[in-house]
Amino acid sequence: MIRFGLLGCGRIAKRHSDLLGGNHIAGAQLVAVCDSEQARADALASKFEVPAHYDLDDMLARKDIDVVAVLTPSGLHPPHAIACARAGKHVVVEKPMALRLQDADDMIRACDEAGVKLFVVKQNRFNVPIVKAREALEANRFGKLVLGTVRVRWCRDQAYYDQDPWRGTWAYDGGVLTNQASHHVDMLEWFFGDVVSVHARSTTALVKIETEDTAVATLKFRNGALGIIEATTAVRPSDLEGSLSILGEKGTVEVGGFAMNQIRHWRFVDELPSDKEVVEKFSVNPPNVYGFGHQAYYQHVVECLSDRGAALVDGLQGRKSLELISALYESIETGQEVFLRFVPRRGRLGIAS
Repeated sequence: MIRFGLLGCGRIAKRHSDLLGGNHIAGAQLVAVCDSEQARADALASKFEVPAHYDLDDMLARKDIDVVAVLTPSGLHPPHAIACARAGKHVVVEKPMALRLQDADDMIRACDEAGVKLFVVKQNRFNVPIVKAREALEANRFGKLVLGTVRVRWCRDQAYYDQDPWRGTWAYDGGVLTNQASHHVDMLEWFFGDVVSVHARSTTALVKIETEDTAVATLKFRNGALGIIEATTAVRPSDLEGSLSILGEKGTVEVGGFAMNQIRHWRFVDELPSDKEVVEKFSVNPPNVYGFGHQAYYQHVVECLSDRGAALVDGLQGRKSLELISALYESIETGQEVFLRFVPRRGRLGIAS
């Protein structure tokens, strides 16, 4: 049995606690919760009949916790995750893992030095339509990749941002690219590979926050494909979609729905008998009280810890996504195309004279 403690009992904690506390994850058990706001901690603790803590060190002193799920504001993920690692606890951290690349590096280093695993929550990778699209990619059914797009068209009004003072701030949250669209940015990179450069623009259109509520960007991938990111929380009056499109020389797939959970288009030049089954049986990953892919995600975490397997999204994968997001913000601030990785041009190493 893998025993979990939850750090942070705010809005996102409901999905995590319902799964772990409701015994919906085989081999997992919720044993404690922690939040600096006593009322939040007490409410969650009472619901699942586990102890409540109001100080992280107090919870980390427990011997019956194997993993801590860090569900605090993004800007607090680094110190909290590092403290958990140094206490010998494995870490599950919500997206984004950090807001600065140096902080992400410090988290990875702390977990490595402590010999614990670091898992970054990217649950949409476990959505059934995404899994099927990934299988098609690995079977080279798309052929040469041409264009990838993600669209996050959601509604987050002023009341949403006013729920907590950290929302929409540079120090603790970031804007739509960092928060709501981080899963989609990760998905685009996961399907299309390394990004060479980005060019982005943003605006704060409808709410009073420090960061952006709307952004667009173009990307160039190392494999020659192009990408487009469209992300906004300024849709009114309600959410519209969260989508991924993959266009290649041999096929096209579009996964839409609210959170990349429904196959809209599944078309390939070379059709297979299994395509009909994909459309009929796996085209929709229905939402439930546990979110879209959180249940499968946590089962994956338990399996990794039980069998010492490799995590699908570890610290390095989480950092890679953060590097892309950081490049998008750099482009927004400078108005210029930003390159993600150094490319040697004049060095003679490895070149015959």
